[in-house]
Amino acid sequence: MMERSMMSRRWRIAAVAMATAGALALAGCTGTDGGDAAGSDGLSVGYVPKMLGNPYFDQAGLGAEEASAELGGEYVKVGPEVGAADAQVPYLNTLAQQGRNGIVLSASDPSALGQALSAARDNGTKVVTFDSDVDPEYRDLFVSPVPDMALSEAMVELLVDQIGETGEFAVLGASPNAKNQNAWISGIEEYVAETYPGLKIVETFYANDDDQESFDKTAAALQNHPGLDGIISTSTVGTAAAGRYISESSYAGNVVLTGIGMPNATRAYLEDGTIESFVLFDPADMGWVATYAIQALLDGDITGAAGDTFTAGELGEYTIEEGGIVQAGEPIVFNLDNIDEYDF
Repeated sequence: MMERSMMSRRWRIAAVAMATAGALALAGCTGTDGGDAAGSDGLSVGYVPKMLGNPYFDQAGLGAEEASAELGGEYVKVGPEVGAADAQVPYLNTLAQQGRNGIVLSASDPSALGQALSAARDNGTKVVTFDSDVDPEYRDLFVSPVPDMALSEAMVELLVDQIGETGEFAVLGASPNAKNQNAWISGIEEYVAETYPGLKIVETFYANDDDQESFDKTAAALQNHPGLDGIISTSTVGTAAAGRYISESSYAGNVVLTGIGMPNATRAYLEDGTIESFVLFDPADMGWVATYAIQALLDGDITGAAGDTFTAGELGEYTIEEGGIVQAGEPIVFNLDNIDEYDF
């Protein structure tokens, strides 16, 4: 998995301009316009992240774009500027009306997009969610970045490595309605209760993947809990924003910050010692696997049933789990020893 990601990195950086151009071409669509209709014969993928301009979703989109190119298909990236479910609806409607036969989606809400997705699927569009799922009846498959519990456990272990098995910490999340956030945070709570009863979660707060909101709420949490030993952030934007706040404050060197992060956004806080380590995966793998899954669904190679298998190009074979779930990979721990190997 890592071999393909590293070999393709240079290509993906160059592709950012193309992906951005696609987004601008359809930006502001209202569900009735936004580009030529897709052909009915070949693969035509519409990529809809929670929001545009987020490096995490940019990277996942590059994976979908690269896979579309490998498969000889069309690709377009569209989406809202803010992470709100109702803001995604017009883009989903437009993609379906254009005749796109595949949608790769990270959902801001599990149920609010149901009507738009059902209409798209009724027209023959295959819907594969990634990162953050919808209710299963509204999609064909869900590509999970890693097993939810594996990621939760990895975040807690990184915290314990630094503060020990006792202490107080807070959790900084993205959106309270996102299924992946709920799963990861529930997993943190469960793992702490079962494995490290000496640890106490004193607060869970959400900042909606917004940089300034994450910065401000981190400051408030630290001020409200003067005995806080650490923060686990389940938001990549939140990790970078919290790192910026802590690095510029009296909490630097006194409060541990870990969680999930993007290498480029978080590198400076590894280098200055604000963060010792964080965990993630290559988001591009989700976009890549989701796109290959759409092609397999269109070809009739899989139906989405548990036990179905398909090959995602150079990433190899994947097996569908119960509930129509595909696991894209395993967590990667980032630190000063390996951070320069990654550029996203």
